[in-house]
Amino acid sequence: MLKPNAIKTVEFTIKGHKVRGISNGNETAPLLLCLHGWLDNSASFMPLIPHLSDFHVIAIDWPGHGLSDHRSEDAHYHFLDWVDDLINLFRGQQWQSVDIVGHSMGGMVASAFAAAFPEHVKSLTLIDTLGFLTSKAEKSTEQLRKGLLSRIAIAGKTKKYHESLDSAIAARVAVSDLSQENATLIVKRAIKHTEQGYIWRSDSRLRAVSPYRFTQAQAEQIISDITTPVQLLYGDRGLDMVTEGIEHFGPLFKALKKEKLSGGHHVHMEQVEQTAKLVSQFINQ
Repeated sequence: MLKPNAIKTVEFTIKGHKVRGISNGNETAPLLLCLHGWLDNSASFMPLIPHLSDFHVIAIDWPGHGLSDHRSEDAHYHFLDWVDDLINLFRGQQWQSVDIVGHSMGGMVASAFAAAFPEHVKSLTLIDTLGFLTSKAEKSTEQLRKGLLSRIAIAGKTKKYHESLDSAIAARVAVSDLSQENATLIVKRAIKHTEQGYIWRSDSRLRAVSPYRFTQAQAEQIISDITTPVQLLYGDRGLDMVTEGIEHFGPLFKALKKEKLSGGHHVHMEQVEQTAKLVSQFINQ
């Protein structure tokens, strides 16, 4: 097992913007790409990385998260743009077929990517996520209005400062199931210290409501096109949408293995050794 201090930094360029992340540096081993969830960053995989020494692990910060650049001022964060980020990353690095681990939003993006670009996904492990967020077709206009108004509201707000790092960590713990220790890992990469205090690095536009979502039928069609083997690891205290996803989307997968673990939405940070073992076994089987 690698020591935690063996973790290295990585940097890529996608369409002129820097995407940064972390790696275990084991470049001679098979690549394992880790994709974090909404408003998290690559540090959410730090507890797991030392237990995956048989792989060349790379965990990126999505644009607008962690230490990665924000999108340009005239852009937004559409769900499908994350898939665009992935295909550009793969083509830019000339990656072929890769094993992927995706947590929460990262798993949703990886699912859409696996459906559209099966040649690039060897296996897919989803952590406390299954399927997509959907909206009824008859709610399309309402969703559009809500999304565009949220953009206007966010543009008019200024970020608040925290007096201390502890204050920022406490704020993150209060709105999540993260332990103090795990929240600290994520927050340290998500915040910066200025003369005015501590302020979040993440792009405020990430909090905008999407102006459109897949309908259930569209989401089901995409899931049904995933041909790669898929493993779901989920917490017994995780998101309700996962158990709902098992019912709605589970039967559509060509090959789906499910493992329930003791933990919450960030179960991969809680059950580190068990998660690493299941990921390794699934990839190697």
